[in-house]
Amino acid sequence: MTTVQNGSTVTFNYKGTLDDGTEFDSSYNRNEPMTVTTGQGNLIAGFENALTGMTAGENKTFTIEASDAYGDHNPDAFTELDRTVFPDDFEFEVGMTVPLMGPNGQVMAKLTEVADTTVTADLNHPLAGQNLTFEIEVITVEEPS
Repeated sequence: MTTVQNGSTVTFNYKGTLDDGTEFDSSYNRNEPMTVTTGQGNLIAGFENALTGMTAGENKTFTIEASDAYGDHNPDAFTELDRTVFPDDFEFEVGMTVPLMGPNGQVMAKLTEVADTTVTADLNHPLAGQNLTFEIEVITVEEPS
């Protein structure tokens, strides 16, 4: 039986929840399993570590600590922007997610404050500071080519 190892192509279903039980993502809800090749950096390290060694048909539930998932919430990862960098007809709302260009490409930021001439955006990943619990079901495993 083939087990997941570095370079394996794996198809699996998953459901991700937070400590309070809130579901943040699920391939089951989309009715679309995920397929990845391990070892290419497409999964958070804690998820890939848990997947390693599993076989087709196997199920597992595990929790990844925030520091091993999307990192701890960084209180300094905020930026203040002039409202003029947005289109004139942009409707600002606290809590909304907006795409911003950073030094490493596009970043999704959450608006935390809207003032007359500026807006403040939280640049942390939306799941930063959260422990993530996953239930995964491996469907297929293909050996590295």
